[in-house]
Amino acid sequence: MKISIITIAYNAADTIEATIQSVVDQDYHSIEYIIIDGASSDKTMDIVRRYKDRITTIVSEKDQGIYDAMNKGVARATGDLIGILNADDLYAYPTVISEVVARIQAEGTEALYADLVYVDRANTDKVTRRWISGPYRKGAFKKGWMPPHPTFFLSRAMYEQYGSYNLQLRSSADYELMLRMIHKAGVSLSYLPKTITRMRVGGQSNISLRNRLAANKEDRLAWAINGLRPGPFTMIRKPLSKLSQFLKK
Repeated sequence: MKISIITIAYNAADTIEATIQSVVDQDYHSIEYIIIDGASSDKTMDIVRRYKDRITTIVSEKDQGIYDAMNKGVARATGDLIGILNADDLYAYPTVISEVVARIQAEGTEALYADLVYVDRANTDKVTRRWISGPYRKGAFKKGWMPPHPTFFLSRAMYEQYGSYNLQLRSSADYELMLRMIHKAGVSLSYLPKTITRMRVGGQSNISLRNRLAANKEDRLAWAINGLRPGPFTMIRKPLSKLSQFLKK
């Protein structure tokens, strides 16, 4: 099984090397690594070019935002399975991809998710939050559940069948894609109960309360776009479900 890993970057000179190293250090033999940069003005591309022999595709050009960049990566991917690892994130250990592939193949599924920890931006060994996903149950999205996007791997065939990231959404397109794939389309899903990804705090998705509030407003639109109706308390339960993450350090 060939795995495509896509890293999205913009002015990420302070973090992208650790991200790249966490990918190129993987022990899995068939990885296609794609980096999509939004025309960074710092030293990001200088760092990326140091690893050009280990990176399959490098693109650096202006885009319409993070989800447009993800779509560019998905369009270029040729792997059987696609994972997205942004330039603030890193895989937790060198056998992540091997374990993902083993679980997918053993269970014969079209997608997989796992657990994630939020870490200090400067010290990635310092955990600030733990996102323990738990097994998926049908209808869980109505109860406010979602898997952590940086741990989500999806068959390229599912992208081709159901589409990529919806650019109508500026902060919740990852939520909408997983809602569409898992809740609406019912793709077969595996859960790997391990922390496979470390996410630095202070990234685009968690940098401010304003961003979080905007994302919550877009969550309702994500349901409407798909012709779906959330539960009566879905939009309340979704942010509340994350409070326990702060208690699992």
